[in-house]
Amino acid sequence: MTKIKEIKTIRTRANGIWLGVKILTDQPGLYGIGSASDVHHSSAIATVIEEVMAPRLIGRDVANIEDIWQSTYTSAYWRNGSILNTALGGIDMALWDIKGKEANLPVFQLLGGACRSAVPCYAHAGGNDIEALIDEIMRYAEEGYEVIRCQLGGYGGGGFRPKEKISMPKKSWGNNSFFDDEAYIENIPTMFQALRDRLGFDLKLTHDVHEHLKPHNAVTLSKRLEPYRLFFLEDVLSPENISWFKHIREQCTTPQAVGELFVNPQEYVPLISERLIDFIRVRISKAGGITPCQKIAHLCEFFGVNTAWQEGGDNDPINQAAAMHLDLTSSSFGIQEENHFTEEELDVFPGHAVLEGGYLYANDSPGLGIDIDEKKAEKLLKDKGIHYAAEDRRPDGSMVRP
Repeated sequence: MTKIKEIKTIRTRANGIWLGVKILTDQPGLYGIGSASDVHHSSAIATVIEEVMAPRLIGRDVANIEDIWQSTYTSAYWRNGSILNTALGGIDMALWDIKGKEANLPVFQLLGGACRSAVPCYAHAGGNDIEALIDEIMRYAEEGYEVIRCQLGGYGGGGFRPKEKISMPKKSWGNNSFFDDEAYIENIPTMFQALRDRLGFDLKLTHDVHEHLKPHNAVTLSKRLEPYRLFFLEDVLSPENISWFKHIREQCTTPQAVGELFVNPQEYVPLISERLIDFIRVRISKAGGITPCQKIAHLCEFFGVNTAWQEGGDNDPINQAAAMHLDLTSSSFGIQEENHFTEEELDVFPGHAVLEGGYLYANDSPGLGIDIDEKKAEKLLKDKGIHYAAEDRRPDGSMVRP
């Protein structure tokens, strides 16, 4: 029986948002790594792992992943919070890494074996105007991507209006531009009309609303985008308004993707079982790791929903590797979000997945196939500051979620 000897965290990236988890065992040289990264709460998650979870897990049998997951999940009585789930997700990944190393097999083999040779990904294209956006789309298309996300500037782009063109209150709480639902639901369909006129329908296009719209306007936008045959429309509703997906489904066929803010099964299970969405986009670590995400993938298979695990710019190569192992084995797989890292960042993670021609490729090394060089991780780290989400506001000063 192999036992947990020590659990520690490793913080890295220049801005300090990546948090690796390392579980050492009582067997010489045997350890596992996982991801517990969080752009906003890395310090809090590290504290939970090292001061709360580690003491109760030392001495446990690493083979009993399901029991460790269930007992840790309920250990604080209250559950399903972002910090708890992310900490648990990092530990869960590390345990699967150990199990693969003990079996001398990649994790995807332990999950049932591969049902595809590589993992197709979608790219992120953005531009402040149509010409710049088309240039970016074509660059990714030439690299081999067939699914490309299209944004008019940053999140909410197309919906911001300068304060000089808006009736403003005497004391404004915002900056120089403000989000307007009507502008957004007018400009985004116009954007896709221009893209389809120029590019046709060979490329599969997506768009991320990033929960900026009020629910009734989310329905309107979904309907207006139907003629442009999106691969999916992402996060058109916030988690607080997911009951509105029923109204969207009743009125149009625009495929819906959601989930990167979900941390509670009651957020995504009804959406899947009632077939109200087409792609589930939870982050592997935020859902609690490989153990629960394999269950989500199986649930999706029975209801015709696809997985599209969330990656994005703040995720690390370890979480990417965990998502890739699930992707390789899952018949409910839909698409994987790409993530580009610098050479300096990748140098910290030997054995990282290889992104080439729009596909992710795994290696055949045991476990997750990825490691972390602690000395290089420390050297990469420059800042442990706190990072806050952007505050987009409407003209009256009220917040736009998220």
